[in-house]
Amino acid sequence: MRRGLRFVPLAMLVAVVLELAVFVLVGRAAGFGVAVLLVFAASLSGLVLLRREGMRAWRGFRAAAQAGQPPGRQVTDGLVGLLGALLLAVPGLVSGLVGLLLLVPPVRQLARRGAQRAAERRVSSMVAGDLFGPRRVRVRRGAPQPTPRPEPQQPVVVDGGRAIEGEIVDR
Repeated sequence: MRRGLRFVPLAMLVAVVLELAVFVLVGRAAGFGVAVLLVFAASLSGLVLLRREGMRAWRGFRAAAQAGQPPGRQVTDGLVGLLGALLLAVPGLVSGLVGLLLLVPPVRQLARRGAQRAAERRVSSMVAGDLFGPRRVRVRRGAPQPTPRPEPQQPVVVDGGRAIEGEIVDR
C-alpha cells in the first residue's frame, strides 16, 4: 500500500465526524429544519453544477484539441470544477463549503495550479510538455561554466545552436 493511502480511512472517519459535529452545531443554532434545508439546497445546487461543470470541461477540452493546443490546462480546470461541484453535491455542510470555495475563481486557479504541479511531478517532462504546453524558461547570465570534453570517438551533435543553462519558472 502506498504511504499516503493508509491514512484514507482515518481521513474519511474524521470527515464524517466533522460533518456531523457541524450539522449538530448549525441545528442547535438555527434549528434542525434550517440545517436540513441547507444540506438539501447545497446538494441540489451541487447536482445542477455538476452537469454544468462537466459540460464546460468537455467543451474546453474539445476546443483545445481542435485548436491543436495542449489540453492540460482545460482538463485540470475542469477537474477542479467537477471536484467542487461533486463536493457540493455530497450531503454535508463542510463538504458543501469546500466545494463552493473550489468554484470561486481565485481559489479555483490556486487549486488548478496545485493539481497541475502534482501531475507534472508524476509524469515525465515529455508528457507534461504535451499536456500543459511549453514552459517558460528564465535564463540568467553569469560566468561561463567549464564544459566537459567529449571523448574523441563520440562527437557531440548540437541541434541548431549551442545549449544554454536555465531555470524553469511556472507562473
